[in-house]
Amino acid sequence: MTQKHTVKAYDDDLKRLGTMVVQMGGMAESQFAAAIEALVKRDSDKASTVVQGDAKVDVLRNQLDEFAIDLLALRQPMALDLRVIVSALRISSELERIGDYAKNVAKRSLVLNQSPVVRPVSAVPRMASLVQAMFKDTLDAYISHDAAKAEAVLLRDEEVDDMYNSLFRELLTYMMEDPRSITACTHLLFIAKNIERIGDHTTNIAELIVYAVRGQIPKDERPKGENADIAVLDK
Repeated sequence: MTQKHTVKAYDDDLKRLGTMVVQMGGMAESQFAAAIEALVKRDSDKASTVVQGDAKVDVLRNQLDEFAIDLLALRQPMALDLRVIVSALRISSELERIGDYAKNVAKRSLVLNQSPVVRPVSAVPRMASLVQAMFKDTLDAYISHDAAKAEAVLLRDEEVDDMYNSLFRELLTYMMEDPRSITACTHLLFIAKNIERIGDHTTNIAELIVYAVRGQIPKDERPKGENADIAVLDK
């Protein structure tokens, strides 16, 4: 994505910035995967590890932002280089939010583990698997500077919204049928919303990749599932 410069140190700095984005993305991806595993396996120790690990994502975000700002000040980049650096700054913010939502999933898993298993919990990992696949493809698109692959991720956001809306209705029905499940299902609703928001931040990153490579944000509004605003939780 970057171009060659007469000053080799500048090229090295841009490569280092890209490496920091990928490292932070890998950490956020691992946090998300571990949070879902902790939910499925009712593993409180793993959930606690996810909660504690969020601080590492925050530290790397601060380091990345400071380095990117130094590059802007010292190198005074233009055109492609400017887009790459600005995109890295914005992507770091999106990745931090993904880490925050993964932490939220883990924290609610700890609470869920204190209650009996409720039936709809099996639908949450299916939704998470779709978002995890989107996230992986987005990180791959960043590494390979593949705008087309990033654009393909945008088209999959609608499916996440549809799955969330379906799960929302299922949980509401379950709560009405069995009032004893209201507390657990409420936590599952928030977990599902956290996962849906991770999908949104993933598509934001995909848009930034397209911008960095092509110089423009995709013009077409990303597709949304039917009744995408059926519920607003943890926005």
